[in-house]
Amino acid sequence: STSPHCHCTSVYQTSPQTKHTMAQQPISLPAKLINGGVAGLVGVTCVFPIDLAKTRLQNQRGNQQVYKNMMDCLIKTVRSEGYFGMYRGAAVNLTLVTPEKAIKLAANDFFRNRLSRGELKLSVFQEMLAGCGAGMCQVIVTTPMEMLKIQLQDAGRLVAQQRNVTILHTVKLGAASPVLNCSYNLGPVSSIRKVDIPFSVVYFPLFAHVNQLGKKSEEDSVPFYWSFISGCVAGCTAAVAVSPCDVVKTRLQSLNKSANEDTYNGVLDCIRKIIRKEGPSAFLKGAGCRALVIAPLFGIAQVVYFFGVGEFLLGQTPFNLYSV
Repeated sequence: STSPHCHCTSVYQTSPQTKHTMAQQPISLPAKLINGGVAGLVGVTCVFPIDLAKTRLQNQRGNQQVYKNMMDCLIKTVRSEGYFGMYRGAAVNLTLVTPEKAIKLAANDFFRNRLSRGELKLSVFQEMLAGCGAGMCQVIVTTPMEMLKIQLQDAGRLVAQQRNVTILHTVKLGAASPVLNCSYNLGPVSSIRKVDIPFSVVYFPLFAHVNQLGKKSEEDSVPFYWSFISGCVAGCTAAVAVSPCDVVKTRLQSLNKSANEDTYNGVLDCIRKIIRKEGPSAFLKGAGCRALVIAPLFGIAQVVYFFGVGEFLLGQTPFNLYSV
């Protein structure tokens, strides 16, 4: 079949396919990089408002509750900042998410292809190793993107919190500003690795196995809707699993702090202060939002990734969304 779905699915799932298929369908890294970039742009655009709510909820401290939940956060954001306030920081994400998602998805394909070495299927360990490699490649571009995106996303919360502080307390002339800058250290870089790599190790093997369940026979392609479901299930599971790490990462990456908010000297200091002042449950702050962000993001991204835009642009296959 020359349909983009059949072509792209068989390439992505080279390891579970037959040896003949693997021999005839080597992966095209340029095409995969294009597919990953397009998938990331579409997915992020769809779920960015939820990601913004997640960031603001995670950065709230116990004594500075501006938002009650995700919907309350989105409603207050629209009221105070307008509709486009929900996309604060989106320009950075959309600009840099192309290489980020391209590298992550394409790298996983590349490592799976290399690790298969003509075998009928990959072992779970090999799948996890491929995911680990993809996560490590992603970190290269994720670090600066995440730092800037979180600063922009969280700006509205700091403004709203500053209003509350102004109302409750008399600000004396010459007093320190409620928003302080803390110095950058290596903590954020370390914490990003603690999130992206474990996430990839969990996500990619789980997606591959759940996606395989959608095949009626070894020769059939997986339907688009099943790839979307598989991406949602794997993304949600991986997101919840690494949520505590994500909270720590978000706290460390937030360079702008309110006057009465803690600053952290690395990962361990951040963990200790969170446990002491907010309790263990604080590590699950924004977990629901994170799952709501990651699940549809990767569900949408996997479907778009399978469309074969890269193969079409490079003239490797015709492109017809209705031929599935």
